[in-house]
Amino acid sequence: MTASAPPTDATLLVIAKQPLPGRVKTRLVPPCTHEQAAALAEAALADTLHAVLMVPARRRVLVLDGQPGPWLPGGFDVVPQCGGPLDERLAAAFAAVSGPALLVGMDTPQVTPDLLTVDWQAADAFFGPAADGGFWALGLRAPDPALLRGVPMSTSDTGAVQRARLVAAGLRVADLPELRDVDTAADAVAVAREAPRTRFAARARALASVLSPAGPLEDTLTESVLGRTA
Repeated sequence: MTASAPPTDATLLVIAKQPLPGRVKTRLVPPCTHEQAAALAEAALADTLHAVLMVPARRRVLVLDGQPGPWLPGGFDVVPQCGGPLDERLAAAFAAVSGPALLVGMDTPQVTPDLLTVDWQAADAFFGPAADGGFWALGLRAPDPALLRGVPMSTSDTGAVQRARLVAAGLRVADLPELRDVDTAADAVAVAREAPRTRFAARARALASVLSPAGPLEDTLTESVLGRTA
């Protein structure tokens, strides 16, 4: 979506888990080990954080389950996730901020600053659908936790239910491009192919022999990410 920069009072939220073996990306196991899955998750999170860092905003917040590590760049406030199901955790993230807020997760390392730059004058809500039926981004000009509470998460119609909730509340909803979450080995290969210059793609190339049953990592993915800002 092509749009102008957000106002200075906008907040960018990233909700994530500390990328520890056995706690993240467990659907990548097998073919990956838990350690390899965690390494891919760490790369995806780092790519996301660095994309967020390049977007003008009043505040950038990492809503974290766990402890920060060397993958966290400067420029973020770190706050702990609340307990409970995902809808409650998302609602709490919005409840803790004031003014326009755009939230993303850690499953779409192909996200770019352009995708995260929205025109808050054009809509009341921004919705980024995921290919698996969920959503990768949700922006609310006036954050209201009630818009998220009770939405069934991790189902094939999560995104549809969430978007319908926004429309039912009378909000003007602008749709962002659909992105593919990284949940499975096939997803990892597809996303690495789509965004070959990311940290995630570099990590996927290092695991090519493990991920190859899900799809070949083509020659175009051998492009180095050396020189990309760490």
